[in-house]
Amino acid sequence: MDSEIRNKSATAESHTDGSVSFAEVSDVANQWMLDFMFVSLCRQFKEDDFDKFNETLSTFQAFCSSLKGKGHHEKATICGFLTRVVHGNQLDVEFEEEACVTPLMSAAKVWSDLKYTVEDESLFKNITQLLLVQSVAVCLEKGQRSSASSALKWFKNNREFSQHKLIVKLSTIVTQRDPYHPFLVSFSFNRLLETTKSYLDAYLEKNPSDYILKEAIKMVQSSQRAPLEDEGPPESSVSEEADNSTENGKKNKQKKAVSLRTKRKLLSTKNSDIWSVDSCKKSFVSLRRISPNEFSEVMSAKSEDTAKVKKTRKPPQKWTHELDRYLVIGVKRHGQGRWSRILMDFDFDGRTGTMLKDRWRILTKTHKVG
Repeated sequence: MDSEIRNKSATAESHTDGSVSFAEVSDVANQWMLDFMFVSLCRQFKEDDFDKFNETLSTFQAFCSSLKGKGHHEKATICGFLTRVVHGNQLDVEFEEEACVTPLMSAAKVWSDLKYTVEDESLFKNITQLLLVQSVAVCLEKGQRSSASSALKWFKNNREFSQHKLIVKLSTIVTQRDPYHPFLVSFSFNRLLETTKSYLDAYLEKNPSDYILKEAIKMVQSSQRAPLEDEGPPESSVSEEADNSTENGKKNKQKKAVSLRTKRKLLSTKNSDIWSVDSCKKSFVSLRRISPNEFSEVMSAKSEDTAKVKKTRKPPQKWTHELDRYLVIGVKRHGQGRWSRILMDFDFDGRTGTMLKDRWRILTKTHKVG
């Protein structure tokens, strides 16, 4: 297979020298690679793998700087929108020159430029509403009412949003300073993520951008179907030659024995470096009898060690009203069960996701949350 690939590469190179320039070929190849990275970014966003998303984004930006064209600009704008949504609940991240513009406010501005990419008008309006609501909701959840008021003022001063019907409703909510208002909960950040994923599904269905992805899948499938080079001759050929003559049959039996020995060699049970003897040693228990006195001494020593551990154990920290509030906000934002995502948003004094789950169960049983 490697020789076949090299032959194809040599043929392509010789053809390039004659009819087209290498720069033109390079542009096409770079466009394909950019399409593959765009599909990867969309997949990572849909899978909530935001760490991988940020890693791929830096490579995508490098390719964008070397390419020109409408398709490249469109995909770059979509990725810019996704990046702002990913950082939507982080008010200290800036995408605009104005420091007061939060990531979701900037996302709303970019989203208005992507209207032509959305065939479903109701989907476009739905995401626009979610961006407006969450731009205010995130500020209220962080306890920054002034930032929420600034967000509303910014939307009023922008022509695309100044006449939107939600502006008046959001102004009333900001005045009430209620981060748990039913209207804000119904247009949650989690709903914004899910609706954006629906937009990506529709866009990728219309603009696949998966040429390299399909070719890579074919290559992997062909490599999986390729026969093993170390396999011996098929049994059918051995039996056919054995039927010709007794002498040939004996020779074929010898060949078959050699083939079997080769297979045994491949399946050798000897330890390799990665399975060294030292790493595979098993612990054993001595069967020597001990006297009752020795047994009592051992048990007393263990009890003393246990007592020491109990003395040095830290008392459990109490859940404060502030931590309960963080937990309630996190569940409303990300949904029940997504404890690892909630831990990323707030400082819970070293608590784990299991502790958050247990505390949420207690709050539910005591009817402190709905």
